[in-house]
Amino acid sequence: MDTEKKDCSVGEYFVKRRVLDELRLDEVAQKGTWSTKPTLGERLKESLRCSVPRLKHTLLSWIPVLSWLPHYSIRENFIGDLISGCSVGIMHLPQGMAYALLASLRPVFGLYTSFYPVLVYFIFGTSRHISIGTFAVISIMIGSVTERLAPDIDFPANGTNGTDLDARDAHRVEIACSLTVLTGIFQILLGVVRFGFVVTYLSEPLIRGYTTGSACHVCVSQLKYLFGVKPARFTGPLSLIYTLVDICRLLPETKVPELVVSLVALSVLIVVKEINECYRQKLPMPIPIEIIAIIAATIIIYFADLTSKYNIDVVGEIPSGLKAPRAPDATLFSDVIGDAFAIAIVGYAINISLGKTFALKHGYKVDSNQELVALGLSNTVGGFFQCYSVTSSLSRSLVQESTGGKTQVAGVISSVIVLVTVLKIGSLFSDLPKAVLSTIVFVNLKGMFKQFLDVPLLWKTNKVDLMVWLVTFTSTILLNLDLGLAVSVGFSMLTVIFRTQLPRYSILGHVSGTDLYLDTDTYKEAKEIPGIKIFRSSTTIYYTNAEMYLEALQEKSGIEIGKLLTAKKKQERKLKRKQEKEKNKAKKEAKKQRKAVRRLSKDTFSEMNERKVSAGLKEQSQGDVVALGLTETSTNGLSIGQVNEAYQHDTTMSDSDSETGYHGDNSINNVSQRGNEEKERAVRSGTHSIILDISTTSFVDTVSVKTLKNIFRDFGEIDLDVYLAGCQACVVEQLEAAGFFSESIPKSRLFVTVHDAVLHILKKLGDTDFVLDVSCSTQM
Repeated sequence: MDTEKKDCSVGEYFVKRRVLDELRLDEVAQKGTWSTKPTLGERLKESLRCSVPRLKHTLLSWIPVLSWLPHYSIRENFIGDLISGCSVGIMHLPQGMAYALLASLRPVFGLYTSFYPVLVYFIFGTSRHISIGTFAVISIMIGSVTERLAPDIDFPANGTNGTDLDARDAHRVEIACSLTVLTGIFQILLGVVRFGFVVTYLSEPLIRGYTTGSACHVCVSQLKYLFGVKPARFTGPLSLIYTLVDICRLLPETKVPELVVSLVALSVLIVVKEINECYRQKLPMPIPIEIIAIIAATIIIYFADLTSKYNIDVVGEIPSGLKAPRAPDATLFSDVIGDAFAIAIVGYAINISLGKTFALKHGYKVDSNQELVALGLSNTVGGFFQCYSVTSSLSRSLVQESTGGKTQVAGVISSVIVLVTVLKIGSLFSDLPKAVLSTIVFVNLKGMFKQFLDVPLLWKTNKVDLMVWLVTFTSTILLNLDLGLAVSVGFSMLTVIFRTQLPRYSILGHVSGTDLYLDTDTYKEAKEIPGIKIFRSSTTIYYTNAEMYLEALQEKSGIEIGKLLTAKKKQERKLKRKQEKEKNKAKKEAKKQRKAVRRLSKDTFSEMNERKVSAGLKEQSQGDVVALGLTETSTNGLSIGQVNEAYQHDTTMSDSDSETGYHGDNSINNVSQRGNEEKERAVRSGTHSIILDISTTSFVDTVSVKTLKNIFRDFGEIDLDVYLAGCQACVVEQLEAAGFFSESIPKSRLFVTVHDAVLHILKKLGDTDFVLDVSCSTQM
């Protein structure tokens, strides 16, 4: 390849090389036909090979704690992990008990859920800053299943119209544990088959819209504790609306003591939370107002005996100690399989989004597949110890990170605090009002409700993402969490399809003095090259948009293939009819000439014969014989002469025919010229070449290959040359495999860049008026 080096100032570059089509590129770059990928047999053999380094690598990848714990620096990390673990552990207590109510379980099961899964994640997790445990969205999803499968009416008390609460709660625990184990199994299986990329189909607007809608469900579910009312249980679509209407109907029955407790606790929590937010840089750790509120409310209710005086609804007995492990009820799997998969996906999406956020901030890597396995094991093991499904909590994770947490050891320390509470002091919270737990839930929903600010931001930045957010939020509100998630994912997929079906098509123009080709509608300095149309699509060409690609090409270039081909066929038919008329006319003229020649020959023969006969009568008999012979000879001679004369006339006629044919060819040329003129008028600027910039195409299918073939064929029929530019190597291989290249479409029609294609066309036309100067002009 010819190159030339020049002294370039900063921000400029100079390039001198040959125009490269695909064939020349293969020569210059020495394209190889070898494959660097191992064969299936080699991969299988490698996977079955066992060695000590391989075993160590596998063990460390599946049990990450073995890779970082031996190198744990006590001097650098322990103090921060200790403070962080204590802060998060204090948050676990009120949130665990409060979120258990969302799951329609007793508060102690929230404490179990804040203990076992955290220890499992410590061993198998890869994120250093997220706090695994109870979360409002997952809790409300669990609660919708437990209340659906174990409603109050299915557990009547003996001899009364009430409900057997112990039997109901025991069955709800079985449902929650079975659901949690199945959720964990789904997550483990997805992690084993390296399916961590599934979360990429849940976009950030979808997740934020879904969590915002879930926050509304959480909020409505806690209103009954704030007002002390008991609304009816509604399920299915619009259940949130029905519940809200029923609570409004029951507002006259509000228990004033519980409302007062709720308002006081809510006010204190909001004020202290705002103080923590304003002075977070000055405070060594956030004020643990939640645990303070729980302790203060429990003491006041107990010593003032408000439970018996005002009938305030309290948590009730909290058993001390841990429960023995118990296998889940597998017969319930069929009833909760759909909910389990939804919880598995949502829980993992929240977990990995938080994990990658903190990993990016602190400069380490989070393994998405290992996170699936870790979360799945946390749920599976936790389900055997009467825990419900977990994921990372935004509020606790922020506290763990902001208070100096360095590693997963902070999670172990928080688990120790929860363990001490469960074993020793859990029973002291039996007089804790449920209204206080509800206010804790309300205050912790602040971050989710702030996501409403996404709406004006997305309105300015991306209308499609705004539609995803709004549809997700609306469907979650109206259709509940399970159906809402399904509708949201479906709509999100449709937006992807619509975006590929409705790409931006543009005609590119050349920026003078550079090798750049930009959209003429966007850049004023981008000017079209006379006679050359450069067309580009903003997305991959495949079966969903191949037809629109062809239509846009015709519209943008001003070349309507259908009309031009129809006009060409009409001209061909007209020309054919004219040729037939000329041919018939020539035949008639030739026939007339032959008749005239025969008539003339006959008259000449008769006249000469009469003269010979008269001359023969004057001679003697011998002369008569001779005359008769001469007559025959003359007759034969005349006949031959007549024939020759006729042949000469035929030759003349043939010349006439040839001349007529020559004029016919001129007629063809004239018609063809008129057709070319019409064609040039049709293409507006006398377009002779079309360049298809397919640099944005990442793959081709059979439909796109067929479409490109049709473009070459149809434009070729109207004498327009078509070229491809910017084709990626993988796409070239796919085109070769599909049999795209042939004698009519050689590889020489495929160029490395648009600029190469333009230079080739100009050189082919010998256009010296249009000069593309790329020297010392491109600013970096």
